[in-house]
Amino acid sequence: MNRAERGTRETHAALPVALREAVDDFADHLARVRNRSAHTVRAYVGDLVSLFDHAARMGCVGVADLDLGVLRSWLAKQRTTGAARTTMARRAASARTFSAWAHRAGLLPTDVAAPLASPRAHRDLPTVLRTDQVTALIEAPVSRPTTPAPATRTEGRGGERLLAEPDPSTATPSAPADEEAARAVVLRDRVLLELLYATGVRISEACGLDTADVDDARRVVRVLGKGSRERSVPYGVPAQRALDEWLRAGRTVLAGPESGEALLLGARGGRLHPTTARRVVAGYAEATGLPRTSPHGLRHSAATHLLEGGADLRAVQELLGHASLASTQIYTHVSVERLRAAYRQAHPRA
Repeated sequence: MNRAERGTRETHAALPVALREAVDDFADHLARVRNRSAHTVRAYVGDLVSLFDHAARMGCVGVADLDLGVLRSWLAKQRTTGAARTTMARRAASARTFSAWAHRAGLLPTDVAAPLASPRAHRDLPTVLRTDQVTALIEAPVSRPTTPAPATRTEGRGGERLLAEPDPSTATPSAPADEEAARAVVLRDRVLLELLYATGVRISEACGLDTADVDDARRVVRVLGKGSRERSVPYGVPAQRALDEWLRAGRTVLAGPESGEALLLGARGGRLHPTTARRVVAGYAEATGLPRTSPHGLRHSAATHLLEGGADLRAVQELLGHASLASTQIYTHVSVERLRAAYRQAHPRA
């Protein structure tokens, strides 16, 4: 548990009973009825605890005491403490979602947050690598001796408990078995990079893949995305080769009792943790001399390159698993910006 989560838990415990129970009931509604991910529920709970802490300091002891003035006061306080526009927009959205639910549940006489305005979030264009930079990154894994890091626990698909440890950093192998494991980790890193770019999946989706999700015959992977929405995403021949080598000579080396059906494994045999995967991508990008890169950066790059290659916007939306086309349209802006940059650099009368 990180510091922010500990702070939220302590603040939650100090809330008046009625407000604390409202937080718990709302979190249960999000998880069970709305089928939101654990990450999304944590974000909503953090925002709601912050709101209720502010409301309690203003004398509110129950949900019915909330009004538009309390909500606006809370957002104003966020602004004075330096909260970003995106954070304030998200918190205002959390308040509106809770208020609508509380009204339907009979906890509020009216939907008090319905007229609550929020600042328009500034949306930065994502950083996109060139195709030659992506190639250099994917081909970077050649040799990378590793040593296991302390393991943690995470939930696998279906709620089973699987070992998922942050791997590594660096160390020198001390025995042939260590060298074999280090080589296996390199194969894992290569297939991770290939899949992230070939499919454009989120890092949590990649780490959540099971071996049964890979369809070799059709070259597609079955991905379980946000809101438990399932989609099939194709991948190319280079990713297939990396998968074949990983399954033949890498996964068998790292696999152990804790592996389950996980496709990607950590150095100790558990399901690969997203934190480790982010570290892998960032490490190879730095070693290759590329701009700071994350798994999401590879997702951005894949989407942008698809659109630049003539792919239909709706097709890219389906591949990325976006519920709204508006989320995909940002990549059209990226492509236009890249075109403008090339024009300014190359045209004599730019």
